[in-house]
Amino acid sequence: MTLLALSATVHGIRPRCYAEDNCNPTVTQSAVFFVALYMVALGTGGIKPCVSSYGADQFDDTDEAEKKHKGSFFNWFYFSINIGALIASSVLVWVQDNVSWGWGFGIPAIAMAVAVTFFFSGTRLYRNQKPGGSPLTRLCQVLVASFRKLRLVVPADKSLLYETADAKSTVRGSRKIEHTQDLSFFDKMAVETESDHIKGTVNPWKLCTVTQVEELKAIIRLLPVWATGIIFAAVYSQMSNLFVLQGERMNTHIGNSSFKIPPASLSIFYTLSVIFWLTIYDRIIVPVTRKFTGHKNGLTQFQRMGIGLFISIFAMVVAALLELNRLRIVRRHNYYELKEMPMTIFWQTPQYFLIGCPEVFTFIGQLEFFYEQAPDAMRSFCSALHLTTIALGNYLSSSLMNIVTSITARNGKLGWIPDNLNYGHVHYFFWLLAVLSALNLGAFLLIAKWYTYKRPVGTPR
Repeated sequence: MTLLALSATVHGIRPRCYAEDNCNPTVTQSAVFFVALYMVALGTGGIKPCVSSYGADQFDDTDEAEKKHKGSFFNWFYFSINIGALIASSVLVWVQDNVSWGWGFGIPAIAMAVAVTFFFSGTRLYRNQKPGGSPLTRLCQVLVASFRKLRLVVPADKSLLYETADAKSTVRGSRKIEHTQDLSFFDKMAVETESDHIKGTVNPWKLCTVTQVEELKAIIRLLPVWATGIIFAAVYSQMSNLFVLQGERMNTHIGNSSFKIPPASLSIFYTLSVIFWLTIYDRIIVPVTRKFTGHKNGLTQFQRMGIGLFISIFAMVVAALLELNRLRIVRRHNYYELKEMPMTIFWQTPQYFLIGCPEVFTFIGQLEFFYEQAPDAMRSFCSALHLTTIALGNYLSSSLMNIVTSITARNGKLGWIPDNLNYGHVHYFFWLLAVLSALNLGAFLLIAKWYTYKRPVGTPR
């Protein structure tokens, strides 16, 4: 952020601009700017998967009171993120437009410096988990051992599978995991043979413990749940593309004033929705449902995610109905070439609000689920895996748009998503996403029905 601020203020690395949208950066200036952006991306990639896991690690699972509050941690962690997003999409946007880009980037840089200071000031208070080594190495060891023992038969008595004799796992910072019956093919990796003990020590590339095998099984079980998040992320990504394009064709003025709202700024209602529903969920829904279900978090993680996926269908339905109504008005009054039709952009508020609600249920539910079901020494790895659904959802959305455009824009037709949406059928794309979301929900329910939870035992090494 500091380098971004400098690229917008320091003479020599700041591009020379002749008008608002007419700048002529040199190769060096462009390089500085993109290096700064890639550094922000790198830093974000390091922070996001680790900060939620590290925060949850501060709660002691052996203490029932602390274990009960861990569920609330994920809610309030995400609440703080959206408070920051609210400030960024309002205050910082105003600073960038009315003060300077230097201060627009400088304020976040100062905020990050303050955050880092606060983070390190609590170093002595943190509970630090012992690092268990590379999770990818352990997963590869299991896969290599499985190919080496491809022809072995797994004994009917699973107690004969290899595991350490003491209560602690061979993986630092991790508990042992009990054997599970599904995915039994991978149990071959824990079958002992005479050659496994020739030199006295066990080679982990030839023989793996039951815990290592169960680590791989846990990751494999998470993958179908992870896949259902991609469709949800594709729905979520419409806020930054089709919702904005839809809003550009609507009246962006507030009343009769000359003040215009940038269509992308309406995402502030999404942020407000997340903040609103987080508070409602943690303070009302959890205590009420806890009385009926007896579950410490009120709803199970699968129930929470399923509710969010169900609501996301209605977000697309509402967006489609709004577009249908907008196009009826366009046709009735021949507004095809009108840049902004006389229909206020605030009619988009419900669909933004509905997008925020399922995020509270599904996205945070997935975040907590991946933390709880990940092997102890793979929690940050699984949090990173969960976050990839956002990127893949955006890729899926772009791919669907390209496919739809290539099919519907043949033979001189404008297609569903033309440059001028007044001639298009964007509502068809919203209906498509609604149908995909319904199918995704059905797949999720089947996955939830057959999912096998991990069963940790013992104490961390």
